[in-house]
Amino acid sequence: MVKLIAYSLKLTAIMYEIFVESHIDAAHYLREYNGKCENLHGHRYKIVARVKTDKLDDIGLAFDYTELKKHLNAILDKYDHTCLNDLPAFAKLNASSENLAAVVYKELKKKLIKLPVKLAAVEVWETPTQGVSYTE
Repeated sequence: MVKLIAYSLKLTAIMYEIFVESHIDAAHYLREYNGKCENLHGHRYKIVARVKTDKLDDIGLAFDYTELKKHLNAILDKYDHTCLNDLPAFAKLNASSENLAAVVYKELKKKLIKLPVKLAAVEVWETPTQGVSYTE
C-alpha cells in the first residue's frame, strides 16, 4: 500500500508595515450612552496611522515617515481643539473613538490612493491603556 502525502506550500510576501503617531486634544460626548461619557468631556487622543508595502524604494525605505505624518496631520488639524460632536463628520455619527478611527481612515485612504503603500489601519487611543483599531 502506497501512502500519498500532500504538502501545501503557502507563499507569503515579505511585508513592511510602518506607522506614525500624532495627537489631538478634543472634547466629545456620547449620545444615548447612559453613563459618565454622555456628558461633555475631553481626551488627548493618540492617533496612529499604519501603512504597508511589500517593496522598498531605491534607498531602502518602505515609505517616508515624514510624508505619512504630513498626510495624517493635515486630516487631524480640523479635529484638534474642537468638540467632535459639532463637526460635520459627526452630525449623524456618534463621536466615539470607533467612529473617529473610521472617519480618519477613510480620509487618509483617499490621500494615499496614488502612493506605493496601502493603508493598513488607523488606531485611536482615548487613554494610554484603551483604544481602537479600524481597518478595511
